[in-house]
Amino acid sequence: MSCSRLNTIVGHLQGSQQTPQPKLAVNEMSGQYSPLTTHVLDTAQGKPASNLEINLYYQTKDKQWQQLASGKTNADGRCPGLLTQEQFKPGIYKISFETGEYHKSQGVQGFYPFVPIFFEIIDPNQHYHVPLLLSPFGYSTYRGS
Repeated sequence: MSCSRLNTIVGHLQGSQQTPQPKLAVNEMSGQYSPLTTHVLDTAQGKPASNLEINLYYQTKDKQWQQLASGKTNADGRCPGLLTQEQFKPGIYKISFETGEYHKSQGVQGFYPFVPIFFEIIDPNQHYHVPLLLSPFGYSTYRGS
């Protein structure tokens, strides 16, 4: 487990005495900063949702969706390196999680074929974490840290 993950866990346990975190999350695989991160947890199985396809979009001025990135979650349910800091700008974004295919790969019939999460970035200098808690018949999300 990385030092930054341990610091985060300790910070959560200590409440308001949380260890200060950097503004941007480090993509540990490449050593680059990633201003946008996600983490998918399969709450029905109690484990990270690995190999789940993710597509990231940006809403253009004419209200069209421009695909910026795509990938699959790793064994920890994360998809590191979605965007570089240079690509990140204010606006409305959508992350689409291909949950139907994921559930089929787990031998489960799910209710939601995909989960789109829409969010707005005001300050691209901040770090934004968009987790997804997933089960075959429900999901939830929030702005994480």
